[in-house]
Amino acid sequence: MSDLSITWDDRGLVPAIVQHHRTAEVLMMAWMDMEALSLTLSSGQVHFWSRSRQRLWKKGETSGNTLRLVGIGVDCDRDTLVVKVAPAGPACHTGSRTCFEDIDGGESPAPQGFADLEGLWQTIADRISSASTTGSYTARLAEGGPPATGRKMIEEASELAEAALLHHAGRASDRRVAEEAGDLVYHLLVLLAERGVSAREVMEELASRSRTP
Repeated sequence: MSDLSITWDDRGLVPAIVQHHRTAEVLMMAWMDMEALSLTLSSGQVHFWSRSRQRLWKKGETSGNTLRLVGIGVDCDRDTLVVKVAPAGPACHTGSRTCFEDIDGGESPAPQGFADLEGLWQTIADRISSASTTGSYTARLAEGGPPATGRKMIEEASELAEAALLHHAGRASDRRVAEEAGDLVYHLLVLLAERGVSAREVMEELASRSRTP
């Protein structure tokens, strides 16, 4: 990325919003100057410019909680960066996963919803591909191939449908429905990972079905 494509402020800085490359969670915000951006791109480790210390700094240089660069985007005015990273530990200096919290003072940000499934997907894929975790339930299920994963899908779908009917009749809680839905989603992801079909492909298929009114 050429420095000419960035609109620097009068201090020669640009805000950089740091985002987890898998979950899309916003982890922190800091500033970059031309040198920080150049070092980030050349080294693959995220660097910033510290306004308080008036110097260049590498994220994690003392804590070890570095940020490995995955990609950088720029907004339409070319005056704000989105830095997608793979974090090695908490992003915040307080030890929290993210520097952001709920506006009412909660300790953690609002749930990311289905974006959180990316973390589960990666865990499932790692366990299936790693010989050292063959004793895990996920690995054993995947070893059974479609007959095993398909059978569990049918079983879990039936249990979710039953929970929904009981919920409709006032005999099951929201929690029960959520638990059964969680079982179904987990086993769906195992089936996909075992077949080598990525969750991204499924989302792309759903997106392709959308129609503009």
